[in-house]
Amino acid sequence: MDFNFIGMVLCAMTTGLGALPVLFFRKISHRRMDMLLAFTAGIMVAASTYGLIPAALKLSNLAVLCFGVLLGAIVLNFLEQFIPHLDVQHGKSGVILDSKSLMVVAAMAFHNFPEGLSVGASYASDNESLGPVVAFSIGLQNIPEGFLVALFLINQKVNRLIAVLMASLTGVIEIIASLLGFSLAAAATALVPYGLAFAAGAMLFIVYKELIPETHGHGYERAATFSFLVGLLTMIALVALFR
Repeated sequence: MDFNFIGMVLCAMTTGLGALPVLFFRKISHRRMDMLLAFTAGIMVAASTYGLIPAALKLSNLAVLCFGVLLGAIVLNFLEQFIPHLDVQHGKSGVILDSKSLMVVAAMAFHNFPEGLSVGASYASDNESLGPVVAFSIGLQNIPEGFLVALFLINQKVNRLIAVLMASLTGVIEIIASLLGFSLAAAATALVPYGLAFAAGAMLFIVYKELIPETHGHGYERAATFSFLVGLLTMIALVALFR
């Protein structure tokens, strides 16, 4: 359990790790913002299609996968309808956001919960290599997510150190969910593929609904497209390297 616990904690801590660079960023241009969002989208697509979905299929079947993926997307859509939503807007002076900073943190914490369940459940499965692969996949995509959450908060005039701390706290939710997933999966292994597919569906919803549209319309579509591909290939290469 000690090795498994360390893996779960390290996976969750990557959110805070990704938030740290905002302590040194003073201003980010529209071009760099679009490229970062696109790179994040590439990471998340690869984590879903190359890590979570194959793992879910390996442990179950197509019906379970489809149910989990659609459920993840539906839940995120439901969340968006009832929680005031944050939209990134671009102005002449930089990135301008609305006043729903706390809702961003809440939404990210909600998003991290099924991911944590999947990590914990993966470590509890009979496949010894599944836990590290899933933890690595989710941990890597947590890095740009942590950066973006902290960046959102800073642009809402939140103190940089507090922004990093709040982004890091969303990772604490993932640790709790990982321990819960480990405990539940030990007694109900059938839940593992559902959790993996759910996390994949949630990620893909965010990519297509939020990240990709935001990278277009500001004149940097080509740069964003190549950043997406770099993120996709980077994630695939790292997962393949550490398998």
